[in-house]
Amino acid sequence: MRILAAVMATIGTAGTAIAAPAPQLTKNTAAIHAAGVTGVQARAVGVKTEVATAGVASLQTSRPVPSNGYFRIASTGKTFKAVVVLQLVGDGRLSLDDTVDRWLPGLIRANGNDGRRITIRQLLQHTHGLRDDFPDFATEADFYRHRFDRYTSADLVARTLQHKPWPGTEWRYSNIGYVLLGMIIKKATGHSWYDELQQRVIRPLGLHHTRPDHSPTLPHPHARSYQPFERLVDVTEQVLNDQDGSLVSTTADLNTFFRALFDGRLLKPAQLTEMTTNLRDLDPQIAELMPDSQYGLGIFKRPLPCGGEYWGHGGGDGGFITETGVTTDGRRSAVVSMSSVLGREWADALRQQHLADQLIGNALCDASS
Repeated sequence: MRILAAVMATIGTAGTAIAAPAPQLTKNTAAIHAAGVTGVQARAVGVKTEVATAGVASLQTSRPVPSNGYFRIASTGKTFKAVVVLQLVGDGRLSLDDTVDRWLPGLIRANGNDGRRITIRQLLQHTHGLRDDFPDFATEADFYRHRFDRYTSADLVARTLQHKPWPGTEWRYSNIGYVLLGMIIKKATGHSWYDELQQRVIRPLGLHHTRPDHSPTLPHPHARSYQPFERLVDVTEQVLNDQDGSLVSTTADLNTFFRALFDGRLLKPAQLTEMTTNLRDLDPQIAELMPDSQYGLGIFKRPLPCGGEYWGHGGGDGGFITETGVTTDGRRSAVVSMSSVLGREWADALRQQHLADQLIGNALCDASS
């Protein structure tokens, strides 16, 4: 998401003191490390803020994992971009029924791909039919050869247009749809999507540690990130594919963002309703990874182990894997950042996702914190 691509290839809330982590948060964080993840940092926010870490930030120095280190959030940024789009819809500057061609005339017009038949709603929900063709690293040598290659949104669109679309409008997880949304935001406002995000979300919420991921290096402090090829490789220094859309953040900032989204600070009620009630079932492979889940407009709906549901969006790229969750009322949230990928097999992806889901679900169900 690139969850699949990666797996397979200040204080959280103003005025909230950080308490000792609950035994369950510590246990779940330790379990992820025990499974083989090099470093883990988790943060749960409710009545109080709890932080737990496990493992090391660097295999070379064995220094501890920073409790609020920076990491690449990858596809978790899709929810940020969806919020900007839905704010523009609420302002009357965009419509969910606008076509891609309305804003980017003639851009999507090759090999059966047709921007006249794709709407903003379909881009947000992964039902547009466009195929991803994002560069990836198949081997360690490939990583070292291409890790600093840069691709603009236009480059990635050109790669997509070499392929025929998916048949019909079934749900297929996609990165290129959100690349196009960034281009539409720029066309509609005259500003990059990040500039709009900064004005509309980052500054109002005080997300001081959320910024564009344009550099091959990360701000300090951070854990090193690792990817399994023929061996486990430090992949911290690299440039992610979509140079117009990637973000770096922290567990504190992500908790603040998701809580603000669901306590009504970011979207008007009509747009939050659009985001959370226009739900689609996942394709079979993603459904195996995330059972009993659905996708709205830029966010997943997930079942809570104690009953009910929660909302969030994971992300994985550059060796980091992130999972997030927030209750429907915005009162409780949890984020976990893992700084390595367990393995290259599908079973490894399932195991790592299951462990992260356990941490998020238990943190959200813990009524004592």
